[in-house]
Amino acid sequence: MIGTLSAVVLDCRDPQALAAFYAEVLGGEITVEEEGSWVELERAGQQRLSFQLAPGLRAPAWPDPERPQQFHLDIAVQAARMDDAEKRVLELGARLLEGDGDGARTWRVYADPEGHPFCLCAC
Repeated sequence: MIGTLSAVVLDCRDPQALAAFYAEVLGGEITVEEEGSWVELERAGQQRLSFQLAPGLRAPAWPDPERPQQFHLDIAVQAARMDDAEKRVLELGARLLEGDGDGARTWRVYADPEGHPFCLCAC
């Protein structure tokens, strides 16, 4: 082993706003560094999320091969709370990209306020 993963970093146009969105979704404490161009979301015992200022960022347009996603986050929720979780992320500024179709799938795809895809999963 060479090292350990210290953070997942999202490029974004507004690091503080995107960190606040994910703090509401996942919990945790926000630390603003470097005059706001770098923001961290620390969650006790869990992977750190960091947000880096990228002023000219063109958000992915899922599922568009011209502006594809480079990765996405899977956020685990209880199956019985999926509808409540969806309502809350939409209130926070997420957009539904793909629902659960006929109800047979256990995940739904969203875009965060900056356009990064993420899933709510009851898997």
